[in-house]
Amino acid sequence: MKNEEAEVVVVGAGGGGAVLALALAQKGIKTIVLEQAAGPPRGVRGEILQPNGQQVLDRLGLLHKLPAEAIRPVRLFHFCRAGGERLCTVDYGELPPPYNRAVVTLPNVAHHVIIDAIQRQPSVCLWYGTSFVGLLRENERVVGLMAKREGEEVTVKAKIVVGADGAFSRVRQALGIAADVHLYAQGYLIAIIEAPAPMEEAKYFVGKRTILALFPAAGRRVFLLYMIDAGSYDRVKAQGIPSLQRAWTAISPPDEAIFQGLTDWSQTAFLPTGRVRASTWVADGAVLIGDAAHAMNPHASQGRMQAMVDAVTLADLLPECLAANDCSAERLKRFERLRRPQVTMLQRLADEEVFFWNTGNPVIGFLRDRVFKTLDRNARLRYRILATTAGLRTRPPFSVIDRFMAAGFLPDPHAHRRAVQDGG
Repeated sequence: MKNEEAEVVVVGAGGGGAVLALALAQKGIKTIVLEQAAGPPRGVRGEILQPNGQQVLDRLGLLHKLPAEAIRPVRLFHFCRAGGERLCTVDYGELPPPYNRAVVTLPNVAHHVIIDAIQRQPSVCLWYGTSFVGLLRENERVVGLMAKREGEEVTVKAKIVVGADGAFSRVRQALGIAADVHLYAQGYLIAIIEAPAPMEEAKYFVGKRTILALFPAAGRRVFLLYMIDAGSYDRVKAQGIPSLQRAWTAISPPDEAIFQGLTDWSQTAFLPTGRVRASTWVADGAVLIGDAAHAMNPHASQGRMQAMVDAVTLADLLPECLAANDCSAERLKRFERLRRPQVTMLQRLADEEVFFWNTGNPVIGFLRDRVFKTLDRNARLRYRILATTAGLRTRPPFSVIDRFMAAGFLPDPHAHRRAVQDGG
């Protein structure tokens, strides 16, 4: 058995774990990162970097390193009824610069840039093909972990263990932290296809149990999200590509030529959706970040972004803990107090959107479309939603009164007043 030591050991090199490792490395903190995959992800996975995620990458010195040929800034997002009617347009240009666009990237582009930066840092060791086995404890305090690397057992002593290993976190389970893990009834077929001409603006269609989103990507590529029932991906594939293209064309007839760009199932993948609510994110000598603590439905457009914000927030707090040799739950609780309010708000908002956007109920669908149309006329409420999606608000976008206004049941005397600083 090999024995290793580090100040911090991170389980999981995904969106949160990789950012944390890099942020700690830039502070000179010796860190070991364990990742059970054989290497960086390579599959079909489009990504939208919201403004708060862009801020994190900029802070790490990486935003300008995203390859220009692999990204696409997008300003306008049109929400439409299935069939084509526009309901509402959200303009990222209303946000304060320089982060006043969403950035659509090709698969795993941002992640690879982060991993490349990590591998140039002398204070970080990134171990691929390494699985978490269990925690090391002394007097009920976590002091490291056991892992298996290339078939050999490894013990890593550390002042703190970070669980960044996803919604079904084994670190969370080993800590004995209770969590409500909810799997949604729907997930998403995702695809990246080549269009006849570049798209300039994003479209998001909602209908009866129907969601289809088209996001402009680099060059002439288009990133698609199509809601399907969980467990139905193989059935959809068995029905054939023409069947899927017909379904998409019925939702957005003008985009039929784009849909013809799907020629092979290798252009697609399935994205399951779930929510995690951990009872606590911290223990003596350990902390959870990202999906291990708080996975959320992608309707919030903030899952990966919140993991990245977790990472830089924790990286700012850990040096003091390490210097004081105090990584107790009591001290680490500050991290949870800083992060939980925004995460909880986003999870609740995402669940509300699941209720209204995924519905097959015509009355609920009518209310959903009515709210979209109200937002299109109401600059104040529309900006609140935009700022929340962009990750710039920590409080809910709507008060109780705002909800009645959004549904069109009450007038809004301030509908045309959009404040950039609205106390969010």
